Amino acid sequence: MDNNSSGNGHPKLDKSTRNVEPLGYDLMASDVLAVMDVLKLEKAAIVGWSDGAIIGLDIAIHHAERLTGLFAFAANSDPEGVADISQSPVFNAYMERAKAEYRSLSPTPSDYDAFMAQVTKMWETQPHFTADDLHRIRAPTWIVDADHDEAIKRSNTLFMADQIPGAGLLILPQVSHFAFLQDAQQFNADVRHFLKNKP
Repeated sequence: MDNNSSGNGHPKLDKSTRNVEPLGYDLMASDVLAVMDVLKLEKAAIVGWSDGAIIGLDIAIHHAERLTGLFAFAANSDPEGVADISQSPVFNAYMERAKAEYRSLSPTPSDYDAFMAQVTKMWETQPHFTADDLHRIRAPTWIVDADHDEAIKRSNTLFMADQIPGAGLLILPQVSHFAFLQDAQQFNADVRHFLKNKP
């Protein structure tokens, strides 16, 4: 991470890099906290999608003092909460798009296959948030998913909402795992509503 000034008073943050350390949600949660530290943000509300929502849950469980709220869209608490996406045309189209964007944006454009091998292993083995873990979450939390999510089992979404004290449950209509692309107006309105009056 490059901490030089960006010219607007904030530190300049360069593109993320990847080393040989295996990917994991705890590692990525520590990266989020490190960015917050560089930006001198003691606390923040987190809006996370899929892996980002899982990272938000990890922070809510292990670093509650850093959160003012969590909008967790399309998370799972355990690998068993993930559906079989291998035959999903929507998800497969997304993966092709992700491959092209990785190659055009990553500082290591030729490493996509190695990157995906690490990501796939992470998806197959993590996270493992128990009911007791979820009970410890105290930040205002919405567990959010789509009514046509290809990747997340509804039973796992309901489990998380039931276990987190005071959690809100929101199921977005007529969209899938990619709701923010399929109906951005609806998705953004829900995020703004959640963030209202949160620092």
